[in-house]
Amino acid sequence: MKFLICALLVAASYVAAASAEAEVKVEEGVLVATVDNFKQLIADNEFVLVEFYAPWCGHCKALAPEYAKAAQQLAEKESPIKLAKVDATVEGELAEQYAVRGYPTLKFFRSGAPVEYSGGRQAADIIAWVNKKTGPPAKELTSVADAEQFLKDNEIAIIGFFKDTESEEAKTFTKAANALDSFVFGVSSNAEVIAKYEASDNGVILFKPFDDKKSVFDGELTEESLKKFAQVQSLPLIVDFNHESASKIFGGSIKSHLLFFVSKEAGHIEKYVDPLREIAKEYRNDILFVTISADEEDHTRIFEFFGMNKEEVPTIRLIKLEEDMAKYKPESNDLSAETIEAFLKKFLDGKLKQHLLSQDLPEDWDKNPVKVLVSSNFESVALDKSKSVLVEFYAPWCGHCKQLAPIYDQLAEKYKDNEDIVIAKMDSTANELESIKISSFPTIKYFRKDDNKVIDYNLDRTLEDFIKFLDSNGEADSDPVEETEEEEAPKKDEL
Repeated sequence: MKFLICALLVAASYVAAASAEAEVKVEEGVLVATVDNFKQLIADNEFVLVEFYAPWCGHCKALAPEYAKAAQQLAEKESPIKLAKVDATVEGELAEQYAVRGYPTLKFFRSGAPVEYSGGRQAADIIAWVNKKTGPPAKELTSVADAEQFLKDNEIAIIGFFKDTESEEAKTFTKAANALDSFVFGVSSNAEVIAKYEASDNGVILFKPFDDKKSVFDGELTEESLKKFAQVQSLPLIVDFNHESASKIFGGSIKSHLLFFVSKEAGHIEKYVDPLREIAKEYRNDILFVTISADEEDHTRIFEFFGMNKEEVPTIRLIKLEEDMAKYKPESNDLSAETIEAFLKKFLDGKLKQHLLSQDLPEDWDKNPVKVLVSSNFESVALDKSKSVLVEFYAPWCGHCKQLAPIYDQLAEKYKDNEDIVIAKMDSTANELESIKISSFPTIKYFRKDDNKVIDYNLDRTLEDFIKFLDSNGEADSDPVEETEEEEAPKKDEL
């Protein structure tokens, strides 16, 4: 009997321990997931959005209040959707299991099966995305009360008004709604709802809290045209660049942006930007108008990217968000509406030349073993067919570049008397080339003599491997012994 009692006590203690392990803490409405409770948390909830974060990550810190706000709003509506978070620096086993390679990484678990999160970083975006993944593409609005509540619950909402919900137009609308996870869609065939919002047959209206408060779709109803309508009209006519708007600015369908660098404190918005509203409306399907405040310390990196200082405001730049991130600079700093419109017309007509950053050529650029290249002397040095030239494209702030510097100096010292080999470097944050685009630092390229063939350097960044590479005329085994680290140039949404 004593043995049985002891066994029961031990079993009870195991049950208690298991319950304690499975306990899920809640912080600001967000479930705190760990290795011990994760499996049970996912099993107990049909829908869970999980954020894998690092406490030191700046993007995670920016997301935290919006993530908590979304969790709280879902709870208030008694939604079955839960939001959870995992400290990936502590719960390494989970991070490894779900292939977390950067922070924050968000995954949505639906009945235990994970899919990548692809929505925005604001509370409204998060809610719209998870609701879209758990319900119909467009919510059916059967009464005026339904429609009014729907618009009250969602700051930006798109409603399709169709007398026949089985029509081809209605089906096209549903397809677009299904494809746009970050937008909230409603649909109604109710005559009173259609009359209430003065909608036309097969009409689509985007409701928003700014500008004209609503945008009416005008044109041929196709899936692509509806997508562009949603992405363009959901943004203000002139967008203020900040953490909240960045992903929408860079992730939208409009890839050409007129950037207005201003000081709000100095009244530049009222004096220079507001008079552009009519022009912005005229060009909004082709060019997005964006203001960037010089008053914000966080925007220093953007100014560096354009080779500008904050004393230059107010001024404008135009950028085309393709692979080469082409930038354009006006000939003068005349910010009148007429001059800016002429600048935009020249751009759309393909008559503008890219503005490439370049430093002045230092008088002593070739004094040291490592030659200094800028945009103006790059071709004459790197593309000189009589020599092979190894070029390091670096950034002054790049830690890996700083680690490489002494090794690179030793390499240059070794080859300083070699008439066939030149060791050079170029600050790619201050010098740009039309033919070569640099996306990470350091990037090292070898321009071979005679044929000017460009060979990427992919060996370890040791003196021995550099020598092996040069002595083989760039033919050394290009598979690195160990994966080398690089620091990426600013991404579009981090500018």
